[in-house]
Amino acid sequence: MGARDDILGGIRRGLRRGPLPQETQAALTERVARHRRNLIPARAAALDDAGRIELFVAMAEEVQTTVARVTFEAAVPAEVTRYLAAENLPAELVMAPDPGLDAIPWHERPLLRVRRGRAEPGDAVSLTPCLAAIAETGTLMLVSGENTPTTLNFLPDTHIVVVRAGQVVAGYEDAWDLVRIRAGGDPTAWPRTVNLITGPSRTGDIEQRIQLGAHGPRRLHVVLVEGSGG
Repeated sequence: MGARDDILGGIRRGLRRGPLPQETQAALTERVARHRRNLIPARAAALDDAGRIELFVAMAEEVQTTVARVTFEAAVPAEVTRYLAAENLPAELVMAPDPGLDAIPWHERPLLRVRRGRAEPGDAVSLTPCLAAIAETGTLMLVSGENTPTTLNFLPDTHIVVVRAGQVVAGYEDAWDLVRIRAGGDPTAWPRTVNLITGPSRTGDIEQRIQLGAHGPRRLHVVLVEGSGG
């Protein structure tokens, strides 16, 4: 029995409820597996692939996300180096130990120091993949896992995310569909954490003035790879 079962069991005991009847459990499992889709705004759902990408870029920039568009993955290291220099940041970062990111030719930029693993308090810049980029609101969906430590999303002051054009979806429902596909129909295979990130961290609590970097990165930079070649 895992921690999840312990927690749910404690709730049932607190409510003085026993285990769910088998038919009820089956109905709930079916509901999770075949989730009824909600409405998706027409501004996103009616677009083709190119239109979704343009909407994602426009919506992301509306919330202070910077976006650089490159043709191929091989151009990602050069863009990351350019961005760090433009922001007067050191040429070093901590990167998610993700196979897709490992395939990028980082060795072509030997002066860019890349460490793979989770973020530590002293790290200034992180680089991660994403599961989906949501055109509806310019939002990034990131999921936790062995190759995607969640600390990378919050600890460093600057967060760089590599997005492939094929990951741009119309709305939130499409993104959640990708989570279900990734889990392969097994509810226990869902990621422990799903982060929806719309622009840099911010708050308006202090005199109702927007302050960036309040609860996480103050900079969010997307490198959008539009081609499929190297």
